[in-house]
Amino acid sequence: MTTIRLPNADRSITPYGLTGTPIPFVQHKASDFNRIAYAAAHVVADPLASNDPWLTPAIDWDTTLKFRHRLWDLGLGVAEAMDTAQRGMGLGWAEAQELIRRAQAEARTRDDSLIAYGAGTDHLMPGPDVTIDAIIAAYEEQVGFVEGQGGRVILMASRALAAAARTPDDYAKVYGRILSQVKQPVIMHWLGEMFDPALAGYWGKADHDAAMDVCLDVIAAHADKVDGIKISLLSAEKEIAMRRRLPASVKMYTGDDFNYAELIAGDAQGYSHALLGIFDAIAPAASAGLAALGKGDTQAFHAVLEPTVALSRHIFAAPTRFYKTGVVFLAYLNGLQDHFSMIGGQQSTRSIQHLAELFRLADQAGVLGDPDLAVQRMQAVLSVNGVAA
Repeated sequence: MTTIRLPNADRSITPYGLTGTPIPFVQHKASDFNRIAYAAAHVVADPLASNDPWLTPAIDWDTTLKFRHRLWDLGLGVAEAMDTAQRGMGLGWAEAQELIRRAQAEARTRDDSLIAYGAGTDHLMPGPDVTIDAIIAAYEEQVGFVEGQGGRVILMASRALAAAARTPDDYAKVYGRILSQVKQPVIMHWLGEMFDPALAGYWGKADHDAAMDVCLDVIAAHADKVDGIKISLLSAEKEIAMRRRLPASVKMYTGDDFNYAELIAGDAQGYSHALLGIFDAIAPAASAGLAALGKGDTQAFHAVLEPTVALSRHIFAAPTRFYKTGVVFLAYLNGLQDHFSMIGGQQSTRSIQHLAELFRLADQAGVLGDPDLAVQRMQAVLSVNGVAA
């Protein structure tokens, strides 16, 4: 049994014996699945760039794009330039445009590349002088860029709108204007304040149930322009309640990184598709589970995905906005990038205790593809944090 010395919550350091069986990498097509599944993909930093990481992002484009092909090889779609890619949290609009250009060029090289792109208002700083018309213009700029590249839009939530809106009617005005103009149906994204505190009170209501009413009214008024909605509220009950009220033509894409297995499996009244940051980190498991579900084997689906839920809940634990660190750490442990660096220096947002527990849970979920490599890399991180091998 492979072992590694890991710190515990009481500050002791004891051997941990790995027990997990790695889930193999098996190629699939999206057509193998009976759910649409997007992985919100992270970007890989360039640790050798001569830059100030807090101020200027440096991206390893080759490794970043190679990761997109890996997701496509597994049958997963790519939700590009989203919050998992540190959008608005290290990745600015200028870098996002370059990411969108490059990802769309890669997508064109394949006939099985499902991809959609985040469009929001993050180049517009919230402030007292920001008007609703300025927010509409900011959305129009980003939507126009994505559509100009031939891409499909994921309509992201707006910090500027959350700050400027005075009533739900302001949200209806902004979304109504944008939805009336899009070339093809979009995926809307309601990102909860647990992911981004600046989005508290979105849709003009502090209460999620009341906010849901506003959002559903917007969707109903423009159902022909909405492919679906991703909600990220970390509440299975709220997602199911909203799912049951959507127009028949509008899909629910779960963004619930706490309860995704049960929501994708669904119930007698329906199910959710997926647009998840955790699918970046557990891509082979997500692919295997979805393939089983596509064959009607619900038991195998849960057998693969249920063990990953504890890992996901740990990665997305409060402060939830720091989940990106866990996603990138798993990519490092699995040899998908050669370093544990992030744009904005955000590898520092989680403690060594958090990373040690992540390692244990990843092993138990079978998502350490090469356990020996994972141990070697975990030991390297431990050593710079004062934990001897």
